[in-house]
Amino acid sequence: MNYAKINKTDVANGPGIRVSLFVSGCTHHCKGCFNPETWDFAYGKPFSMEAQEAVLQALAPPYITGLTLLGGEPMEPESQRALLPFLEKVREAYPTKDIWCYTGYLFDQELQKDSRARCEVTDALLSLVDVLVDGEFMEEKKDISLRFRGSKNQRIIHVGKSLESGQVICLE
Repeated sequence: MNYAKINKTDVANGPGIRVSLFVSGCTHHCKGCFNPETWDFAYGKPFSMEAQEAVLQALAPPYITGLTLLGGEPMEPESQRALLPFLEKVREAYPTKDIWCYTGYLFDQELQKDSRARCEVTDALLSLVDVLVDGEFMEEKKDISLRFRGSKNQRIIHVGKSLESGQVICLE
């Protein structure tokens, strides 16, 4: 997996001050995407052990609330396979920090059911994510007044409660 950028102090993609990892590769190609260069799976740099260590070190300060995954598309199967062992390290090193993930895939319709997004690691990956912002960005539903999302169709989902209850539980 390649990544486009590591932002060590992000305040736009989840609550508090966060570390954000922008992965490369996305098959959605949403009209009006703010990061179209990340559609290309080859864009950026390899998510090497050095890059992983840089993210882990950036998460260390007590003022960092957590990690946000976005892109690109973190839930493309290729990205999921690369992110799972990394998120396991994050959870082990920082059990009190939260993990947010932005995806164009729908939690209940694509990540929980057979679809091109599901692979052998999807369930394990989702079990490590606290909050999932799901749904493709839709330019015609863009609303700059929304917190932590770009368009009205997107949901901010509490993953643990949703997995436990078997239904989507939104934070708002």
